[in-house]
Amino acid sequence: MKRAPKIFFTLFLLMLFGFSCSSEKESDIELSNEVNIIDEENINQIVNSFENYYSDDSHSSDYIYDQNKLHRFDIYLTQQNLSEIDSNPVAEEYVEGFLVFEGKVVKNIGIRYKGSIGAWVGCLSGEDWTNPSGYKTCPKLSIKIKFNWKGNKKFYGMKKIQFHSQNLDPTKMHERLGYYMYREFGIIAPRSNHALIYINGKFNGVFANTENIDGPFTNKHFAKPKGNLYKEVWPVNSYGGSQNENYFIDGLKTNEEISDVSKIKSFSDQLGLINKSQAISIVDDWIDEDLFLKTIVVDRRIANDDGFLHFYHQEGQDYENHNYYWYEDPNDDKLQLIPWDLDNSFENLIQNINPVTPIKDKWYDTSNQCNGFRYGSFNLLQRSAACDKIIGSFSESRDKFERLDNLFIGELYNMPIINSLLDKWSYQIRSAVEEANIIHGDKEPSLEEWKESVEFLRYSINQSLN
Repeated sequence: MKRAPKIFFTLFLLMLFGFSCSSEKESDIELSNEVNIIDEENINQIVNSFENYYSDDSHSSDYIYDQNKLHRFDIYLTQQNLSEIDSNPVAEEYVEGFLVFEGKVVKNIGIRYKGSIGAWVGCLSGEDWTNPSGYKTCPKLSIKIKFNWKGNKKFYGMKKIQFHSQNLDPTKMHERLGYYMYREFGIIAPRSNHALIYINGKFNGVFANTENIDGPFTNKHFAKPKGNLYKEVWPVNSYGGSQNENYFIDGLKTNEEISDVSKIKSFSDQLGLINKSQAISIVDDWIDEDLFLKTIVVDRRIANDDGFLHFYHQEGQDYENHNYYWYEDPNDDKLQLIPWDLDNSFENLIQNINPVTPIKDKWYDTSNQCNGFRYGSFNLLQRSAACDKIIGSFSESRDKFERLDNLFIGELYNMPIINSLLDKWSYQIRSAVEEANIIHGDKEPSLEEWKESVEFLRYSINQSLN
């Protein structure tokens, strides 16, 4: 069997020992258009040299996520504001900045770093990776831009955009390939391509330009827009009981000013009153079986082990999943799951490379009488997904799942199509990957390391299909 590239194991040694990227100065190699921004007067001279961007109805977000485009985004910040977010990225506090895109500037926007525990690993000065803290030590971190930070501005129809650093993905393909598979298989999911990010005129690196899940997202992608969007709230708890109203309100990401969560609360209450064997009668009314099974098909094929099928131990007998959203139909009693955060996908296809995320059971199987059990090289507690009333309800539909799985492979998830996509996308970013390594040194993969990682991704997918 082909071995995983060394860089995969290096990345997870960071998790084991809490190493951080070197805080030494970056390479002296600079791009010819680097700008030395030191104060507000200086930055105003730069941004005022560009034409102002004005939102127009003809501006579609489709252009931003066009798979045939490798867009460049220039972010400008005063040295004071850049130092502020660099000193404490985990605070995720917006500072004022500017975005230049295709010769036009969007002024007075909010800019911050974003992430979770995994996103900060090896990139902060704090020594405990389980409790991220400290100043920025990696060349790049994931970035969120809020256009309506001051006023009601939009950019190509969007209030926010985000760029994911892919620091733990040496292939730089996980998000783009994963979301592409969901969407092409008929599942509503974020659009994602690659982008080149420059900060104050200096090339920062290749990022995943992944669509933000929010109101503009649901309005764009759902036939019935304006519904409630919830982040990481599961309708029943670990004991199969209903969740309280505030739990759903806390997870609400649209319509917050109204905060009417009565629909999803009703679903939760209905499930809480019956046992697991009876749950299918309720679940079938609220969740489209084909869509949910198709979501599971893609989830399992891309080994999205850090997604909604992984129930991590919290405390006591509580287990929770994460990295998903629910969209609630504004007219009918219907819910649809939206997958999120695919940077760890594809890792555990043929061997458990990631020590934290591996899932032991098939999605329809249970272990240890639905009590928690330890698994993976970190020996962490998890609980079988099929023990959940919602997921377990679909375990009786395995025949349909298998038919959908065969359809997915036949029409989309096969090596001719995957190789074609990876070839095309690799060609798009190849020179930028090489440039990032020249600038940042071993903090970014070399061209050969990156190519080796992409080849191992191909090999892993191929092996998983055999």
